[in-house]
Amino acid sequence: MSNYWSKIARNLDPYVPGEQPKDRQYIKLNTNENPYPPSAQVISAIHSATNEDLKLYPDPNGEALRRAIASRFELSADQVFLGNGSDEVLAFTFLAFFDPGRSILFPDITYSFYPVYANLFHIPYRCVPLNEDFTLPVSEFRGDNHGVIFPNPNAPTGNAIAAQAVEEILRHNQEHVVVIDEAYIAFGGESAVPLIRRYPNLLVIHTLSKSHSLAGLRVGFAMGDPELIRALETIKNSVNSYTLDRLALAGAEAAIKDTAYYQGTKIKIMRTRAHVVSELEKMGFTVIPSQANFIFIRHPVQDAAELFRQLKEHGILVRYFPKPRIDQFLRVSIGNDAEMAAFLRTVSGLSIPYGPAPH
Repeated sequence: MSNYWSKIARNLDPYVPGEQPKDRQYIKLNTNENPYPPSAQVISAIHSATNEDLKLYPDPNGEALRRAIASRFELSADQVFLGNGSDEVLAFTFLAFFDPGRSILFPDITYSFYPVYANLFHIPYRCVPLNEDFTLPVSEFRGDNHGVIFPNPNAPTGNAIAAQAVEEILRHNQEHVVVIDEAYIAFGGESAVPLIRRYPNLLVIHTLSKSHSLAGLRVGFAMGDPELIRALETIKNSVNSYTLDRLALAGAEAAIKDTAYYQGTKIKIMRTRAHVVSELEKMGFTVIPSQANFIFIRHPVQDAAELFRQLKEHGILVRYFPKPRIDQFLRVSIGNDAEMAAFLRTVSGLSIPYGPAPH
């Protein structure tokens, strides 16, 4: 480690993204990307924006995109904040609403970036253990805290809670901001966005990476009371006023407006998910009920790390988390039908040494 590193850099345990190996062709089921291409309208909009105006800075406020998002979710433009993917929006959220020295709550099994941001910004946190079946213990998200954040559907487990349960959490935390990370809400979950009208402490974060096949474009956004949005704008303009370039703004606006195309791809992913779950359960796997574009699976006797390794040897990438409570599970993104058929064939044909049943 270099002597030039700051104390902050030396002490960080950074987020580890899903691997992107280049040594061979893989079926990538490890990063929750959408298996279907972006809308043709998105490609056309990006082509149209690829012109001499690239010499000019983009709109720092992304007004056209904010209006499109506001129209889609029946909000006003001043209730929408834009960022370079939902990860950046989350980073700004931690800075805007959570104070150093004042503890926040999030689940013990959750998106790995939350503890990274908390440590980076010196925000103490308490992890609320999920129930044994990985459902969210709603009643535990109340009481002594200075903020709440969790994904819905949860990552990496994929299960979700209803808007009524989200509202219960909001009712018991009205003095502090409650952040709902809805990166996967499009695949069967119930969004909390309608609750924004009644709860000025609610911030809902979305991304176009999964639902709109735009992981490579990097567009995320938050929705909430105008006062919350102003706080996010203050943080953004203290870091980087131009978070989205002209091509991203154009492509994202077209994606938001092309609801018919993306409704079709979501339905296909959900149908494929149901089929894969059924086939895996026939093989003896436990599959956590999912409302995301991935599933969380466990075999009663086959070791998850070994299964992960053998799948990779056969050209299929999935995600393995060597962490307490989930080290015998794999997270599998839902690909297209051909990819998932190959995954099922490979899993059914693997010969994995049996050992003691995972605990």
